[in-house]
Amino acid sequence: MDPVRALQHTLYRSAKADPGRRFHALRDKVYRRDVLWRAWVAVRRNNGAPGVDGTTLAEVEEYGVDRFLDELAEDLRADRWRPLPARRVLIPKPGTSEQRPLSIPSVRDRVVAAAVKIVLEPIFEAGFLSCSFGFRPKRSTHDALQVLIDCRRCCATCTCTGWTGCGTPVRTVCWCATATTWW
Repeated sequence: MDPVRALQHTLYRSAKADPGRRFHALRDKVYRRDVLWRAWVAVRRNNGAPGVDGTTLAEVEEYGVDRFLDELAEDLRADRWRPLPARRVLIPKPGTSEQRPLSIPSVRDRVVAAAVKIVLEPIFEAGFLSCSFGFRPKRSTHDALQVLIDCRRCCATCTCTGWTGCGTPVRTVCWCATATTWW
């Protein structure tokens, strides 16, 4: 297992084992070289526009990604990093002539945000219920709808008290046991 996945796995297990635990020392995980590299890969894959400083992804690659990440890690370690204001642009709304604002952070800020996400996501993920779908990795609205369809099918054929006819606990299949007015 690569070191970043091992870190995430450890954080997840710790958060799952003790839901009341407070994680006080995570800052040093954000500026780890492997975490910053993974964050850079995510930012690079997204291929976003330059922020207010005008620095493009190509310029970072020309400057040297290793050098860029080393300097960023040192700024984070020394508490010198400060986010820049986001560049504000207007983009067209689909199907209308209206426009909506879009804020574009700098490349440095996007890498730091991605690194923070890598460290914090497993901690918060451990606290979510299996029936939570919003803004979670590998979950979508289609998955939530499928659960509702399965629940409706279950409710049409089972009494929804205790155990369903298939031997699966109601709470893992059907929300009817906890929310009587769901339908």
